[in-house]
Amino acid sequence: MQKLDFLQHDFPKYLEALDIHTIPVFGKMNVQQMIEHMAYAFQQANGKLVIPNTQPDSVTEKMYLFMMSDRPFKDNTPNPNLPVEPEPAKFASKQEAIDALRSEIQTFISVFKEDETLRIVNPFFGNLNFQEWVHLLHKHALHHLRQFNIIPTS
Repeated sequence: MQKLDFLQHDFPKYLEALDIHTIPVFGKMNVQQMIEHMAYAFQQANGKLVIPNTQPDSVTEKMYLFMMSDRPFKDNTPNPNLPVEPEPAKFASKQEAIDALRSEIQTFISVFKEDETLRIVNPFFGNLNFQEWVHLLHKHALHHLRQFNIIPTS
């Protein structure tokens, strides 16, 4: 699965090569905050962080259709579950944040490997299976790479 391979291998390599002082093209997060934000997204996907979907089913259905499309997230897409101002970095270094992200990615894979029928709720896109989460996380990763002017070649 190409998108999973990208998330496991290529995405962390792009992050490791990204200078910590790179100014974002859009948004308020710095490099380390973005990396920690992506770990937070994987915590949702692996079930460690449960945020219920409280919106009407009709909204979830529309959002799911967008999520499964190849259309990218718009710059500055708001997330009502996050504060307007990014939270301060939790880790002492960018590398520690990347290591934590890698760990969350592996947990995500392991959780779904243990139960291939598992579905985990996303607060916006609904009750997702492994392939749907991979698609969403890939779209999310590309969004944040674009935030720092990285356009993957693969």
